[in-house]
Amino acid sequence: MMRKNGVLGASPLTQEDAIMDRTFFRHRGRPVAPAPQEPELRTTVAREKPTHYKIVSFSMYTEDIDRLEELVNQAKALGHTKANKSQLVRYALATIDLSKMPKGY
Repeated sequence: MMRKNGVLGASPLTQEDAIMDRTFFRHRGRPVAPAPQEPELRTTVAREKPTHYKIVSFSMYTEDIDRLEELVNQAKALGHTKANKSQLVRYALATIDLSKMPKGY
């Protein structure tokens, strides 16, 4: 039996005592404490994973990361208040002209 304990509701220690009595410290002639009732578990609705994006990881030189972060700061200064690294990479991908890329880059 779980005792009510003011603000916290049921005392977890009382439940622990009952479990210990039922499993390890059962004495002859002593009544066995009833099993505590399990609280109702919230069921979560299985959500489908998004298919319109994926999280990716790739390596960059530290100077390239510094440059990317500086570009994010510049974009924010220009009024793109929600600019971030992913947004700038997506913009670069959308506007790249591979015919202008040097062969040894």
